[in-house]
Amino acid sequence: MEQLVHSAWSMIPFGLMLLMIAIGPLIAEHWWEKNLNKLIVSLVLGVPVAVCLIIGGMMHELEHQIFFDYVPFIILLLALFVITGGIHFSGDLKAKPWVNTCFLGLGWILASFMGTTGAAMLLIRPVIETNQQRKYKVHTILFFIALVANCGGLLTPLGDPPLFMLFLRGASFTWFLKLVPEWAFTGLILLLIYFCFDTYYYKREHWTALSADAREATPLVTKGKINFLYLIGVILAVAFINEGTIPQMADDPQTGYHAPLWLKYLREIVLLSLTLLSLYTTNKEVRFKDNKFTWTPIVEVAVLFLGIFTTMTPALAYLKAHAADLGFTHAWQFYYSTGLLSSFLDNTPTAVAFHGVASGLPESLEAAASGLLVHADGVVNGTTFVAGIPELLLKAISLGAVMFGAMTYIGNGPNFMVKAIAEESGIKMPSFFGYMIKFSLIILLPVYILVQLIFL
Repeated sequence: MEQLVHSAWSMIPFGLMLLMIAIGPLIAEHWWEKNLNKLIVSLVLGVPVAVCLIIGGMMHELEHQIFFDYVPFIILLLALFVITGGIHFSGDLKAKPWVNTCFLGLGWILASFMGTTGAAMLLIRPVIETNQQRKYKVHTILFFIALVANCGGLLTPLGDPPLFMLFLRGASFTWFLKLVPEWAFTGLILLLIYFCFDTYYYKREHWTALSADAREATPLVTKGKINFLYLIGVILAVAFINEGTIPQMADDPQTGYHAPLWLKYLREIVLLSLTLLSLYTTNKEVRFKDNKFTWTPIVEVAVLFLGIFTTMTPALAYLKAHAADLGFTHAWQFYYSTGLLSSFLDNTPTAVAFHGVASGLPESLEAAASGLLVHADGVVNGTTFVAGIPELLLKAISLGAVMFGAMTYIGNGPNFMVKAIAEESGIKMPSFFGYMIKFSLIILLPVYILVQLIFL
């Protein structure tokens, strides 16, 4: 059993889990949309793996994966989901190119601080309402997916789930601000391209549509403003309630100190408290009527990632142990490999997997063995290490995981949600392959290649 856990065969359940997430909505849409069925898949694949890990002597790794990765991950997503679900924008501005560009730019900035899902759900309906009188608006939704639902979330661990997982592995909260050049370059180019597209289409609109757009304009109204305070609380909790700022939260094997459970989970306790405050203080009409809030999406994430984190445990151990055999030595390899898998599979486990590969490279193992790295961060032999791997590789993994999620509808959770809301509003969106052929391959991929050539 121990040999099985440490062999390449142990990666099969993880691969099947990711494969089900990718093709489930395509081949069995109605069956897959029920969260109970997703839970069954997670248990069928995850329980045998958990049993094998316990028998194979990897109980500690399984406990760490579930209690110190999965639980904080889900609680953070729950807090962002509930708090942003209590904020509602409504109104109908004049749908001029500069107005639409500002909308997308605002979402691009907000995504790093309230999550790509939160920013997308906050702004997609006002964007659609603003453009409802215009004939040409599909391009606006496509760029919205790229900028707000994906590329905007690069600057903090709150922006996109894979970054939070890298944060849990040792990257500091402020380290992600080092991605400002890549974030700004990508965002500003896409906003410029969008402005040119929207200006072209605006000039093609019939005068009756533009007249109706001007006549029916109403000012923006924000409801649930108190949730912005809770959102600031989430940012502060993630930034400052951790082992780096509160050393007492970590066990110390040398002194025999064991942090009490409440202190280990202090950040999660604060996040849950902010979540409950949001539920209690937000007008129910704003949350459930205006925002059409339901618990289904967060339940879906919880049941799927239970299976992902369980099956990922032996896969990560194998990847780390055989990292040198995979031939990954350059940042561009990590960038495109992470990006390719993030385009079709979930970007969170993809980022974690490639971090495992990077941590198993000879230079990473040498740096860890040297004892010079404190909290998996430092400089060894002239190379800067962050989260236990060379900083350049961490940048490549972060960029690939976040940005390439926009390459397909299934690359990131908000993509499908934005598409569904747009189609509910009568906007005819491209098909799965149409999205790639008409947008991501010809607009996004060239920009992403430029990012690699310039920054990596």
